[in-house]
Amino acid sequence: MADPQDSCLTCELLSGTRPLPGGRIHEGSGWVVAHCVGPLGVGTLVVKPVRHVLHVADLDEAESAALGPLLRRTAAAVTEVVRPEQVYVCLWSHAGGVPGHIHFVVQPVTEADMRRFGAFGPELQRAMFRAGELPEESQVEAVCARLRGVLADPNHVG
Repeated sequence: MADPQDSCLTCELLSGTRPLPGGRIHEGSGWVVAHCVGPLGVGTLVVKPVRHVLHVADLDEAESAALGPLLRRTAAAVTEVVRPEQVYVCLWSHAGGVPGHIHFVVQPVTEADMRRFGAFGPELQRAMFRAGELPEESQVEAVCARLRGVLADPNHVG
């Protein structure tokens, strides 16, 4: 029987099996922050456990204790660097309709995004996926460098 981690995109990105534009932005306490590889726009980050975890209820004590502060710091860094109207933070954990490696999407949303797609909230995310436009790698690399600098200093944000 195949190991579920063998077909896990998140695990492949963490292990380096698949390329990760922008690389790891931040890592600590069992979590990694990296740029989203999907079509949710430049500056959209993913906060994911290093360990292959399918359910929030399965996080260990250290991972749980680190999650809230890390999500707050990540959202604050995205706010500082991208200057969006709002930052969405949502859990995604399905792959093909079955539980997958949990990850929190931290997405900056601008007025321009909402105007362009005529939507906000989950409808905006659906519209962005339908459009399927991936950010240019050079833009991802540039925003990741800026975000890395902000997140590197634990006293800078939060």
